[in-house]
Amino acid sequence: MKEDVPAWLGKVLHNVRAGHGKLTVAQIGDESLLNKGGFALSSAAFKDGEELDPCFTADEEDAVAPPFEWTAPPPSAHELVLIAEDPDAPGEEPFCHWLVWGLPAQKGQLLEGETPPRVGKNSLKNSEWALPQPPIEDSAHDYVFQLFALDLPLTVMPGASRKKVIEEMKGHVVAVAVLTATYAREPEDDDDWDEDELD
Repeated sequence: MKEDVPAWLGKVLHNVRAGHGKLTVAQIGDESLLNKGGFALSSAAFKDGEELDPCFTADEEDAVAPPFEWTAPPPSAHELVLIAEDPDAPGEEPFCHWLVWGLPAQKGQLLEGETPPRVGKNSLKNSEWALPQPPIEDSAHDYVFQLFALDLPLTVMPGASRKKVIEEMKGHVVAVAVLTATYAREPEDDDDWDEDELD
């Protein structure tokens, strides 16, 4: 177990490494909130810890965000926030692939490629699903999808930064759920940019 990764979080991650300590859930979550009241996140596209299909990455044309579904959060929840991050990218912060909020605090889902209610800026500085494209020489990166239930609705506007959204979330998380996918690129899939270049 890496010292900078909370022990409770390490229990739900696969192949824990130091970068996992940069995840949003490591910063504003805690053991009492994890899967509180049975709150859970899943995807029809992959099981926890399994590989992300290339159709959700930069290695295929017309790639879109994967589908997700979740169980009902605790009754005190008023809004859900979904943050997707790659903790294996270099830098002090994880590479943010998706920053979504405005999701109703109830059992629900996001369909494959569906446009969420509100989306903030990812690490590419645009408001959409940033297609995974880790460096070819790297072993598989983790893509950690973190679903937060909040006790109030966020007032930040669409296009807000990760930093701003997290600031607004602090002290208001009533439950969290975590789901991880992995992805590595084949040598012939090289392209113009990768996540390591965007710090």
